[in-house]
Amino acid sequence: MPFIKTRDGTDLYVKDWGSGRPVILIHGWPLNADSWEDQALALAEAGHRVIAYDRRGFGRSGQPWTGYEYDTLSDDLAQVIEATGARDAAIFGFSMGGGEVARYMSRHGGRNVRAAGLIASVVPYLLQDETNPDGTPIDLIEEQMKTPIRQDRAAFFIRFAKYFYGAGYVTSSVSEGVLDGFQRMAAQGSIKAILDCVDAFMTTDLRPDLPSFTVPTLIVHGTADQTVPIDLSARAAARGIGQATLLEYEGEPHGLNVTAKDRLTADMLAFLAG
Repeated sequence: MPFIKTRDGTDLYVKDWGSGRPVILIHGWPLNADSWEDQALALAEAGHRVIAYDRRGFGRSGQPWTGYEYDTLSDDLAQVIEATGARDAAIFGFSMGGGEVARYMSRHGGRNVRAAGLIASVVPYLLQDETNPDGTPIDLIEEQMKTPIRQDRAAFFIRFAKYFYGAGYVTSSVSEGVLDGFQRMAAQGSIKAILDCVDAFMTTDLRPDLPSFTVPTLIVHGTADQTVPIDLSARAAARGIGQATLLEYEGEPHGLNVTAKDRLTADMLAFLAG
């Protein structure tokens, strides 16, 4: 079952590996399900059923014109859960994918979910306003992200990948192959999806969704994350989620699923065993 069809007719590419209790992995922006491959392989080899899919507009999934806000994206997650028959599942969202987890917990009542994970996640709120004075100003989102993407998205993502993995500013670096792989995944995304998803993860206030997390929730974040600052995200999320376990990875950047992949895999396995 490489594809499932959503209610609006969009084809979502799904990888379904192994057997056992299901673990659903939701990727970050501007990547696809392959960005989870280190953890997906290890989890499947450890006896879990691992389901990872490409968000609409990205990777091998369809590229509709609309549907890039979190209500629709969480509906897509609900349909992946339904189509795969996943029950008693753990759902993990990386970066932007944390928003799907949060909105699924509130909009769909956490149906069929026994545990959740927010990995380097954007949850709960990144935009600057009177309630979130340390957030990112709206004009900077346009100036530093959306306009450069429109002008030369290839050049933008070459720069962005280095921030993502901390290349050149933290001790944990990555190979040129990892940076090239990032570019390949980013190039697969629809420009419309890429731009609309910036609005979704940078401006959606997910703070009202936090009380809907009524299951054990693992939160992992790097203290050197320059893409999604830890104070705005993981630490704030941990304060608002009742059964949260926060693990701070000292000195790690945003892309810690690569730079600290063995540690993250071990922490995910320990959390799932608990």
